[in-house]
Amino acid sequence: MSQPSPAPVNTTEATPVQLRRWSRRAFAAWAAGGLAGLAGWRWLRTRSTDDGLPWPLRAAHRWNERVFGSPARLAAEFPRDRAGEPKANGQIGRPDAGSAVLPIRVEQPGKPVRHFTAAEIVAGLPRVEMTTELKCVEGWSQVVTWGGVSFADFVRRLGTDAERHPYVSLETADGDYYVGFEMASALHPQTLLCDRMNGEPLSLAHGAPLRLVSVVKYGIKNIKWLGRVRFADERPTDFWAEQGYDWYAGL
Repeated sequence: MSQPSPAPVNTTEATPVQLRRWSRRAFAAWAAGGLAGLAGWRWLRTRSTDDGLPWPLRAAHRWNERVFGSPARLAAEFPRDRAGEPKANGQIGRPDAGSAVLPIRVEQPGKPVRHFTAAEIVAGLPRVEMTTELKCVEGWSQVVTWGGVSFADFVRRLGTDAERHPYVSLETADGDYYVGFEMASALHPQTLLCDRMNGEPLSLAHGAPLRLVSVVKYGIKNIKWLGRVRFADERPTDFWAEQGYDWYAGL
């Protein structure tokens, strides 16, 4: 049999002594919570580091990567009429307007270097369109409709064992901007090589002729003006990780 709930406290009828007692109790509860939080923060800061973070935080990051980078975990998609133009942040590595478009280098350990134009990469592969949310580490987000081909389909078309390497590095043609991916996120079904945005050809400001879009990563990993793809056995460098951001930058 359930117990009756206690009658609500009517502070309008409370005496000054009762109010002071309640205030002391509330203060004690808040103080205890604050001290517990401070103790937890101090404990966290004294833990050994793993890849630049206290190991409990790194363990949480890796759990997120396994869950959200898994092919079974798809990001939400939205009606196309929700799509808009995102900020054209990040202009490092942007080529000059009218400059010659260089072919994209594809490198793999122990294999000859191969070159593809953006048109050759998307030709012959199934077209994919998705309306997903692009999220920036600055705190803003924008629903965008992307069009292109699956990065996983491109890897499979290479006819090599590229997907067996644990990492992939992607760079602009001049090498000024570069990102690193663990292969599970690179092969996620919503990681695309895109040549269209919101139903129109990709503009130069947004990464034309070809850019990467990954729903499992923040925008800093969604590299524009793709110029080089390199499969690697060791974790590659990453532009923003070198500035103090987390290498994984996963959502």
